[in-house]
Amino acid sequence: MDLRVTIVQTELHWQDAEANRSMFSEKLAAAAPATDLIVLPEMFTTGFSMNAAGLAEEAEGPTLTWMQQEAKKYNAVITGSVMVKEGDLYFNRLYWVRPDGSYAKYDKKHLFRMAKEHHTYAPGQDRLVVELNGWKVCPLVCYDLRFPVWSRNSNNTYDLMLYVANWPKVRNQPWRILLQARAIENLAYVVGVNRVGTDGNNHPYSGDSAIIHPKGHRLLETSEVEGIHTLTLSKKELENFREAFPAHLDADAFTLL
Repeated sequence: MDLRVTIVQTELHWQDAEANRSMFSEKLAAAAPATDLIVLPEMFTTGFSMNAAGLAEEAEGPTLTWMQQEAKKYNAVITGSVMVKEGDLYFNRLYWVRPDGSYAKYDKKHLFRMAKEHHTYAPGQDRLVVELNGWKVCPLVCYDLRFPVWSRNSNNTYDLMLYVANWPKVRNQPWRILLQARAIENLAYVVGVNRVGTDGNNHPYSGDSAIIHPKGHRLLETSEVEGIHTLTLSKKELENFREAFPAHLDADAFTLL
């Protein structure tokens, strides 16, 4: 079965969750995508902020409720990350929310030390792979993109890997190149969704959201503007490529300690 993927590239209201939820509702209503999966950026309610003490929501807070409403409205999975508080810890948590209201979660594993993210948030320990319409999907967050071992597709564990991000313009070349590399080395589709605009720390973002074919070419690439784009991915094309070019069968075996 093919999979319709919608990516949402937009500016964000700095540290204003209510304004961001309203903004995404309006943009999605205007686009009215017929889709299976809607992908929002990293920390889509706040921007990439370290003010978790003042802004983090409870695990089942208003943003999760909003995502459940939007997923039901469009009969599609919706995903993106938000800052969450559990006990005494904060997490940069990706929610994978289904139309029936059920959800899965992934806590960002690799925390961006150059912004001291590791001083504010606790790292996740487990990768997430979820099923959607016969597809296996592995959602990760931003800085995870730089770590190929964490992203590795051992034995075709997933068909689609996606990265939600707040990846600054100053490092847009690594973003663009690594998205391609992850697709090529893992024989999988890759989706990367980034934001645009400037955040409250005066960091500009160039977007460069993209959908990459397993062979490495760009099926969709955005410019430095806001937009909502939907693309249909072919499972049959993926299977045919893996059968014709089964490089995964020659992958090196290793164990993480």
